[in-house]
Order: sequence, then C-alpha cells, then structure tokens
Amino acid sequence: MPNTKSAIKRARQSEKHAEHNKAQRSKLRTAIKRTMGATDAETAEQAFRETSALLDRFANRNLVHRNKAARKKSQLAKHVAALRGEG
Repeated sequence: MPNTKSAIKRARQSEKHAEHNKAQRSKLRTAIKRTMGATDAETAEQAFRETSALLDRFANRNLVHRNKAARKKSQLAKHVAALRGEG
C-alpha cells in the first residue's frame, strides 16, 4: 500500500492508464480479427487500412512492440493479397 500522497496518486493514475491501455489493445485485437475474418477483397482491404493505422499508432505509443506491429501488418497484408488472388 502506498504511504505518501504522491505514491497514492501515482497508483491511482497507474490503474487508470492500465485500464485505458487494456481497452486500446482489445480494440486492436478486434480490428485484427475483422481483417482476418473478411471474406471478400474489398472489405478486407478497408479493414486492413484501418488496422494498419491502429498498429502504427499503438507502436508509436508503445502499446505494442514495433516489431510485433510490423509482423502483424505483414501477416494481414499477405491475407488481403490472397483474397485478391495475388498470393
């Protein structure tokens, strides 16, 4: 249990930030599932653009590691290309 006033505030902020970050990562996982679950190329392309932007934004904010973001973008691009008939 924190003893000082500043430690109490830091614990409160930390809890608040953790909750926000958790929601953001959940949003990202949902976007990834939407892209992977798309059955036609046009829907997949649109979902990929949105998910790609989220991945870049969250990598910048250190919510996900930049290498993980790059890896996921690559996997999603490969999936979308396969739906288009390029892969």
